[in-house]
Amino acid sequence: MIEGRRVVITGMGTINPLGHSVEETWAALKAGKSGVTEITQFDTSNYKVKIAGAVKNFVASEHMDKKEARKMALFTQYAVAAAIQAYKHAGLAEGNFDPHRTATILGNGIGGIEVLSEAVVRLHEKGPDAVPPLTIPKMITNEGPGQIAIALGLHGPCYTVATACSSATDAIGAAFRSIKYGESDVAVTGGSEASIVPLAVSGFSKLQTLATSFNDDPTKASRPFDKDREGFVLGEGSAVLVLEELEHAKKRGATIYGEIKGYGISCDAYHTTSPDPEGAGCAKAMQLALKEANLRPEDIQYINAHGTSTPINDPVESKAIRDTFGDHAYKLNVSSTKSMTAHMVGAAGAMEAIICTLAINDSFVPCTLNLDEPGEGCDLNYTPNKGEEKNIDNAISNSLGFGGHNGTLLISKYKD
Repeated sequence: MIEGRRVVITGMGTINPLGHSVEETWAALKAGKSGVTEITQFDTSNYKVKIAGAVKNFVASEHMDKKEARKMALFTQYAVAAAIQAYKHAGLAEGNFDPHRTATILGNGIGGIEVLSEAVVRLHEKGPDAVPPLTIPKMITNEGPGQIAIALGLHGPCYTVATACSSATDAIGAAFRSIKYGESDVAVTGGSEASIVPLAVSGFSKLQTLATSFNDDPTKASRPFDKDREGFVLGEGSAVLVLEELEHAKKRGATIYGEIKGYGISCDAYHTTSPDPEGAGCAKAMQLALKEANLRPEDIQYINAHGTSTPINDPVESKAIRDTFGDHAYKLNVSSTKSMTAHMVGAAGAMEAIICTLAINDSFVPCTLNLDEPGEGCDLNYTPNKGEEKNIDNAISNSLGFGGHNGTLLISKYKD
């Protein structure tokens, strides 16, 4: 493989169930707080699932122009808000970069599903003339990066990556490669999702993938690797990073928060919704990321697991970690922060990439909340219920998606 250029992280932004900023989110994660609450977006009386990791008190006009926000689906509003944060955090607002050499690559799983749902109801009840005129542009997944590019004036490669729950990780991976191999110098990248709507909740519920026994105690529902786990908790929000070629970042005096050294991607080719029980695809993605980074398994200190809290995922991912890291698997700290953020679907990988970056900078491993007794096949150090101080030079973030998608990012402490 061509060695390529070094790619660093210079900005971060997020809107998620724990907060509307990176600082607020990290404080909540360190404190072991859950963002899971009762669903208030619609009446759940007839639903088995009544809880979700919803974004609280989000007002789009506080983050962007009110008139422009009306043209966007909620997932796009979240994306633009987080992107503006990351853009400012990176110091790009000073204009010291070439917008024609800046990519905008966003992960998204479902698009503007609330827009589609409303349009279908209107079409059924009142006919075709009642369908809102902006239904198509608000619904389609590429409007997320498109609206970010419009808001920030970015003219480089601009597209959406849709690989279900791996979408954001694969978007960041694509941005990493775009910079590494010279297509771009800067990238605004990450993921966004807003699917806490009746259609999505009922659809996931019919797949029997969501937790249903904790409606009266929402903060206990997401419990990765625990013996009483029964399904994931649907979340929403956005997370965006600014990636940059190292010399470009140094030249403009940017603060560097970490370096992306490796990215691995694979497919199980096994089942639409279930992972390969051997975990071979997940293991392959981690192995590819290690190879690209030119690191050994024992060089890794922390893994932010996909860790969905489903009966099938958690032992399979644990097996993949054991198969990849051997004896070192038991010396690693592993955690699933979905226990606190819930599962942000197309935004999950970007949220967890930010968390890995913060963990490296703060020498702190966030916990896996609600892990009281590990389930069968879950025998690693999952950092249960309380975070740990730990020096972290290299961290891995895993994402596994419906369709058999596997994505791994390897993020390292920046060293000149």
